[in-house]
Amino acid sequence: MGRPTHAQTREKDMASKAEKIVAGLGGIENIDEIEGCITRLRTEVHDPSKVDEAALKAAGAHGVVKMGTAIQVVIGTDADPIAADIEDMM
Repeated sequence: MGRPTHAQTREKDMASKAEKIVAGLGGIENIDEIEGCITRLRTEVHDPSKVDEAALKAAGAHGVVKMGTAIQVVIGTDADPIAADIEDMM
């Protein structure tokens, strides 16, 4: 086994980022729905009080927009693959 390729390293980093974002959204059980939309993760959560904006920013979010149970996490161009990783956890 050689060193991991750039693609493998990036995939692992994105999975780790997805896990941190899930934690910031209050855990997988708090997420009703998630989808990637260009540079944002659009989510519906059960309990918006469990959303930890500081944890989301520490995970790499550039911003968080809260509208009741609808949460948008601004993360940049990795939104779609991260949303797919989170969907795989659900």
